[in-house]
Amino acid sequence: MADVLSQSEIDALLSALSTGEMDAEELKSEEKKSKIRVYDFKRALRFSKDQIRSLTRIHENYARLLTSYFSAQLRTYVQISVASVDQLPYEEFIRSIPSATVLNIIEAPPLEGHLIAEVNPNIAYAMLDRLLGGSGESMNKIENLTEIETDLMKGLFEGSLPALKEAWSSVEHDIDPILIELETNPQFLQLVSPNETVIVISLSAMIGKSSGMINLCLPHVVLEPIIPKLSMHYWMSEKKNDITTEEYQSLKKSVEHSYVTLTANLGHSQITVNELLNLNVGDVIKLDQHLNQPLRIDVGEFSKFIAQPGKRQKRIAVQIIKTITEEDDVDE
Repeated sequence: MADVLSQSEIDALLSALSTGEMDAEELKSEEKKSKIRVYDFKRALRFSKDQIRSLTRIHENYARLLTSYFSAQLRTYVQISVASVDQLPYEEFIRSIPSATVLNIIEAPPLEGHLIAEVNPNIAYAMLDRLLGGSGESMNKIENLTEIETDLMKGLFEGSLPALKEAWSSVEHDIDPILIELETNPQFLQLVSPNETVIVISLSAMIGKSSGMINLCLPHVVLEPIIPKLSMHYWMSEKKNDITTEEYQSLKKSVEHSYVTLTANLGHSQITVNELLNLNVGDVIKLDQHLNQPLRIDVGEFSKFIAQPGKRQKRIAVQIIKTITEEDDVDE
């Protein structure tokens, strides 16, 4: 975006043009020159802004689901939210995370390849401390985890995978995340080539009094089959109307056999509390509805029909004479 000039800068520019210190033709020639923008081919941008927005919305929902899951499992205050969504080379992601951390290697069939969920040591150990009955204090001893501690942590993260499946269900219904390995040294992870573009979703997490980041690494090569589904047009229109004829007929049949309350409104009346207390058998209450006026039929809380009173086989009944539309002015 071009810089906006202040009023003093505009006055100085006009003054320079009027005194001849600056040539207007030179300004025009500079504008005609081609503007060059530096592009780093090692840092290729392979996701559009529209796709980044879709990924952000998906993982905002994922963060809410994670908050609920960890709150229930750890029984402490948990708050998780999306901090940033960036695309960068895989090598840069590996360099940016601590040398000793918790790395969840995830498969997500039918997608081919692996996803990575990196949990900062401060957060990971606070979770482990809560699982073992502690107060949730943070201590970086991830590289020295025992087999029991590793199994506990692996079980906790496996339980969070349904939240990832549910968050992605708006785009890809068949994704089935599976935790295949828990690693603590990022140097052993070479899942894709160093220059492969990956999406890194950084989640800011607060577990009790401990805070840190949870980073999801999604390689472009893994997401490539479903990238067209990340466009907002596809997500907001195609998926919302994805219902089969059988499902529609089943839903229609269920609705048709539902029970609703139908009320014939004969009119209203207002009396005092004293009159109510003194009512006796045979007393007449005068309504605001005239005898010859049609009645209003309510379905639940909504006025739907106009009817006239009468009898059918010695029973009091009403006959529907009109359906009330939104344009009709119905007196309450």
